[in-house]
Amino acid sequence: MSVVDQRSPGADPLPLSSIAHNPLDRLRTGFPALTRGPYLSVCDKAILHDRVRAGVDLFLDRMATGDSTRVDHETYVTASRARFAALTGVTPQEVAVGRNVSDGINAVLWAIDWREGDNAVVALDAEHPNNLYPWLRLKKRGVTLRNIPAPGGCLDHDAMIAALDDRTRVVSCASVSFAPGYWADLGRLGRAARARDVLFLVDGVQSAGILCHDFPAEHIDAFATSTSKGLLGLYGYGFLYVAARWIDRLEPTYLSRPAIALDTDDASATGSYAYRLQPDARRFEVGSYNLAGAYAADASLALLEEAGAERVEARALHVAAALREALSAAGLDPVSRPEGASRAAHIVTAGRLDAGGHGFSDTPWVRAVSARLSEAGVVHTVRRGQLRFATHFFNTEADAAVVRDVLRDWRGAA
Repeated sequence: MSVVDQRSPGADPLPLSSIAHNPLDRLRTGFPALTRGPYLSVCDKAILHDRVRAGVDLFLDRMATGDSTRVDHETYVTASRARFAALTGVTPQEVAVGRNVSDGINAVLWAIDWREGDNAVVALDAEHPNNLYPWLRLKKRGVTLRNIPAPGGCLDHDAMIAALDDRTRVVSCASVSFAPGYWADLGRLGRAARARDVLFLVDGVQSAGILCHDFPAEHIDAFATSTSKGLLGLYGYGFLYVAARWIDRLEPTYLSRPAIALDTDDASATGSYAYRLQPDARRFEVGSYNLAGAYAADASLALLEEAGAERVEARALHVAAALREALSAAGLDPVSRPEGASRAAHIVTAGRLDAGGHGFSDTPWVRAVSARLSEAGVVHTVRRGQLRFATHFFNTEADAAVVRDVLRDWRGAA
């Protein structure tokens, strides 16, 4: 039984007492950034563990000495691919290595044989720009974009499902929105898409490595992510999952040597001009790999394996719940759980959505609290005008307590 099957969507996180004695507290000592104060911004970028940096250093040493071949380096590509597959309940053959979410979304979107009159379903107001502009461009192919309203940045699952019909080719959403941090019901959308043979494409960068995923159980057909956030790796390296049932139905727009099936590892070998695509997700790989990213990802994914996916999720959700309590106690209502929803994710936000933008807010108290938090050494962000935090396994209730104290001081001085 998968991790997704074992926990009910409405279940509360495990009590902290059940996860206190685990590898997390030992592993968190390997993050140098934590010596400076609470890091509550993995939604923006990861911090490097000593083991991950050691992986990058090993790559640099081997490049400096010149004693490793390209094939030697690419063993880390293969290893990281396998680790990501194991983390998400799929096979390595269903995972392509790329650079980031943008690459993955565009690779899938333009691999579909679109016909005039086809449609795609997405809620643009709930998406990061990287899962917005590719859809707008799609209209140039005569495709109808069914843009479902997302009041307050919250997906209307009923409306998205109702919009699916026999001409729908793709439905897409973020697993967790970057702001306000809503957690999509992936299983529900995936089941509806599967019933109509619609490809379900997920931007998973805000959940991968933090929340438990089992792609087959969630009925996800394609999932794009980078390693620069919850997977605790570097920028410029990422993964694209494409379910086996879809691979032969998708023809990549961009082709280079890794996408071509040849009986050799020689990157400069040319086969017949009557080429054959790789029979698996490697058909979506373009050009040389980011090898430093591969070394880092192999180390960071090994770290997550040691931490344990269920423990990682439980810790992240508990600390996020403590942050919500701190905000509520200060009279600042957290908004990252939709009204009536059963699940709140690890991203915690407060303030009016879109009262500001990237790194700034028009809301006076958001500016004041953000300044106080920065003075206290609490790393956080402001997105779409909202105060934003995000947690991982390296966070503890002590981090939430620092935020609570800052809010008390601010409230007392206000």
